[in-house]
Amino acid sequence: MAPAVEMRGITKTFPGVTANDDIDFTVEKGEIHGLLGENGAGKTVLMSVLYGLYRPDAGETYIDGERAEIESPAAAMSLGIGMVHQHFMLVPSLTVAENVVLGREPAKNGLIDEGEMLERVRASCTKYRLDVDVEAPIHTLSVGVQQKVEILKALHRGADILILDEPTAVLTPQEAEDLFRAVRSLRDQGKTVIFISHKLREVLSICDRITVLKRGKVVGTVAASETDMGELAEMMVGRRVVYSFEKAEVAPGEAVLSVEGLEALDDRGVPTLRGVDLEVRGSEILGLAGVEGNGQTELVEALMGLREAKAGRVSLCSTDITRASSYERIRAGVSHIPEDRHKRGFIPDFTVTENLILGSHREARFTRRGFVIDYEAAASHSQALVEDYSIATPGVGTHAGNLSGGNQQKVIVAREFDRDPRLVIAAQPTRGLDVGATEYVRKKLLEMRDGGSAVLLVSADLDEIWALSDRIAVIYEGRIVAVREPAETDETELGLLMTGGRRG
Repeated sequence: MAPAVEMRGITKTFPGVTANDDIDFTVEKGEIHGLLGENGAGKTVLMSVLYGLYRPDAGETYIDGERAEIESPAAAMSLGIGMVHQHFMLVPSLTVAENVVLGREPAKNGLIDEGEMLERVRASCTKYRLDVDVEAPIHTLSVGVQQKVEILKALHRGADILILDEPTAVLTPQEAEDLFRAVRSLRDQGKTVIFISHKLREVLSICDRITVLKRGKVVGTVAASETDMGELAEMMVGRRVVYSFEKAEVAPGEAVLSVEGLEALDDRGVPTLRGVDLEVRGSEILGLAGVEGNGQTELVEALMGLREAKAGRVSLCSTDITRASSYERIRAGVSHIPEDRHKRGFIPDFTVTENLILGSHREARFTRRGFVIDYEAAASHSQALVEDYSIATPGVGTHAGNLSGGNQQKVIVAREFDRDPRLVIAAQPTRGLDVGATEYVRKKLLEMRDGGSAVLLVSADLDEIWALSDRIAVIYEGRIVAVREPAETDETELGLLMTGGRRG
């Protein structure tokens, strides 16, 4: 039997970069095939070639043994290739059925035949064993169900080969397991799935075989049953990677951050924080777990003075900072690793040096006559940070936007930790980072905790929460619904709390 996908000698270059370098990639029919690699390894480019978003400079693609010229996503779909992107492409105001048939609506007398539409979509739900209310508006559905709708949409349009890009990035453990059951069912029906993920444990759990890319080349393909997380990580980064950390026993100190009855609105003016109570002590990491969209972003912004508090109180070491500006909070000892580094974390057109002194650029050590930046002093300071934090850059005068995502994150971490903060607010600090950069950032967070700082860790990655937290708080619909010691809970309980299943 011919492979479902065979890509031979695929090469794709961009100015100054060879993203795919003579790649051979084969996926057998009816298998779940994992695709791993560091940021910049070439995974997305390779899948973009398969889905018709890019034309390769060299190489050939065969689908079911037949050579294919895939010049566009439409051509890919005609060959039975579907792709579910990390960021959903659904219309929130439309129903499930309307999204599934969008652009291919059945018509009768010049109008959409709603009865036929519902019948067809329900038939697809039954066929592919995807339990979805086809008449529900998308905006009323959980993230996990929306993920199913994206898969249903691709299958309804004839996909036999399904590319899933980071499909569990925003799912609870229960939603992820539900997705895995659906994917395994598709495999059992003869569908072929390519599964891209940064979560090695998930790849090992769901995939039959795994291909690892590094710097645009294939490192190897292994059977999931014959490998482990350590070997996969070593294939990706060239060395063993630490996944569990020996946390020193450190007695927590007094409360550094105290939040009482905090209320705030979202960007639409709708209440999103509904009386948050929270405390983070010195020498502890408090992990904040929750399904995205339950107020985490607004909480971090309110704590940093980026969003107005409508009610409540925020205190730093017993001093009220509720109305303080962001700059005043930084000066008081608060450091912030933002979830969106491009929006909040750094300025791409500024140099590494300029980004490393942001927020501290008015200090006497970086100025002359009180207002002119002393670039010689700033460059010397930045060079020391580049060495201390292993930031890969041609020089401190390089524009930060030219660095890899992992090194951009290291610039932010170096700047924020260099301030010797009392409180670190780390929001999704390792999102989108490869395993090597992730390990580095996590170690630095533990170092800050061991040095006496209070750390509020906001993460959608429960593995990260488990690995680093001394206590875990769960946020649901803008409230803290529980605080647990890691030893006193498990993923099942946390998953229930994250979806409103229990309070405590």
